[in-house]
Amino acid sequence: MSNTRWLPLVLMCVSMQFALARGNEQATRPNIILIMSDDMGFSDIGCYGGEINTPTLDGLAAGGLRFTQFYNTSRCCPTRASLLTGLYPHQAGVGWMMTDRGREGYRGDLNRHCRTIAEALHPAGYSTYMTGKWHVTPEVQPNGTKANWPLQRGFDRFYGTIHGAGSFYDPNSLTRDNTQISPAADPEYTPEQYYYTNAISDHAVRFIREHEQQSANKPFFLYVAYTAAHWPMHALDKDIAKYRGKYDAGYGAIRNARLARSCELGLIDPAWGMTDQAENWDMVANREWEIRCMEVYAAMVDSMDQGIGRIVETLRGTNELDNTLIFFLQDNGGCAETLGRAPRDGLLTRPDNPTLPIMAADALQTEMIPPQTRDGYPTVMGPGAMPGPDGTYIAYGRGWANVSNTPFREYKHWVHEGGISTPLIAHWPAKLKRAGELEHQPGHLIDIMATCVDVAGADYPTAIDGLAIKPLEGTSLVPAFAHKDLDRRNPIFWEHEGNRAVRDGKWKLVAKENKPWELYNMQADRTEQYDLAATEVGLATALAASWDAWAERANVLPLGAWRGEQKQSSVTKKQKRKAANK
Repeated sequence: MSNTRWLPLVLMCVSMQFALARGNEQATRPNIILIMSDDMGFSDIGCYGGEINTPTLDGLAAGGLRFTQFYNTSRCCPTRASLLTGLYPHQAGVGWMMTDRGREGYRGDLNRHCRTIAEALHPAGYSTYMTGKWHVTPEVQPNGTKANWPLQRGFDRFYGTIHGAGSFYDPNSLTRDNTQISPAADPEYTPEQYYYTNAISDHAVRFIREHEQQSANKPFFLYVAYTAAHWPMHALDKDIAKYRGKYDAGYGAIRNARLARSCELGLIDPAWGMTDQAENWDMVANREWEIRCMEVYAAMVDSMDQGIGRIVETLRGTNELDNTLIFFLQDNGGCAETLGRAPRDGLLTRPDNPTLPIMAADALQTEMIPPQTRDGYPTVMGPGAMPGPDGTYIAYGRGWANVSNTPFREYKHWVHEGGISTPLIAHWPAKLKRAGELEHQPGHLIDIMATCVDVAGADYPTAIDGLAIKPLEGTSLVPAFAHKDLDRRNPIFWEHEGNRAVRDGKWKLVAKENKPWELYNMQADRTEQYDLAATEVGLATALAASWDAWAERANVLPLGAWRGEQKQSSVTKKQKRKAANK
């Protein structure tokens, strides 16, 4: 018999072996869950020194790895653009807010020269889901363009908000897949009390369960983007009650206790010392109101941790926990903004009875600050209204933001350590064997996409439909999972609202907008108290040159572009017309 007669059978066997091998490889690739909170400081959660009750995150840290020097971009929308794409935010088109400033780095809309993690993992066989805050496009209207909504950027399912901030009881731009909805008229989700943090968690659980029922043979990527603990300070009574009296001692006592715990945990070197306290507790005028602000803030974080707990338990119940890579991080440091801390429109307190028309159940909430509750009460702000319930809209203020960022300088918006330092917890029992350990190598948001592509075995494209895709900026964190050097090729860079920085090894060069460079040794002085720019002139000059080169290639320049084109005065226009007529 001719050997050629056996060739089809041989080829079929080989093909089956390859298919089996591919199936086994796909089965071992991890699910990936990326969890991000909003407007929280470095020291808020328990495993990073805080007193807030976060047993789920503490448990993930105890079974995983905590990074002590991980960084975001200091603002929510640039962080989300960077996290999703593995690029610096200006390269993705979101160098500032959701406003088009007329330059490629500042379009305020995710561009087409980048890919989201979902777009990168989908061709590799991953199902992709998202719950929570999107905030990388200005197109938030229900009947407007949706080209940069989640389903158009690689996600199979989405439940959340397209806009960046809003009420936790009646969030604006609330969307399921591609359709905006009212939480008061949603037949698919009918909790006794609608609360956005819970809704984000519940839909994350729903997507995991539905994936297990419908696509169990595929790995999944799930992006969970909480709005906790961004203003307004909204929380449920049952969670606020846990923190009554917890913050009566004021800013200094809580900061000192957090610093002591952070040092005990090995997160902070005691030699760095503590930065100055921002506010004097003895001078606080509305003390009970200030205390309630922090009680509500803590309750918001607590509620988020409860939701993450439900996600973890769902993974455990579906036998997926061991082979799921979970990341937890924050989008910027604690927020010192003062929104809602003064009365609005002369209204000092909530009226006893409704004063406005009742909203229809199916009416969409379209305002970041709702003018009213659905049952007709006007939204109130300032110390006459205790934060927490629907119909209030209050930020927790600079004094508590200073506590959140213990022991670092500055806040959200700045690129000193208080604005850009975030916890990063990585948990993956099947492959990450550094249970409870700390990783001190610096890392950045740009590294998350690189890590996801690495563990998923995905191919990152160089072009899509003839359009060039910018190469990834980050480095995979997988070597750190095995206690190895990350071998980072380039320094890490920042620019936000004219504030700028570069981190290279132990050195950090940093400046505020229109201010001179400052130089700090992060090993000896991570709280940035001893500026060495005047004594290490050569080093400062070299780091500044590297920042300039990065800014040139990363669509950052001209510096100050975030402010937009300056309007010409009428005098200047007349002078130009006069000159043109000569």
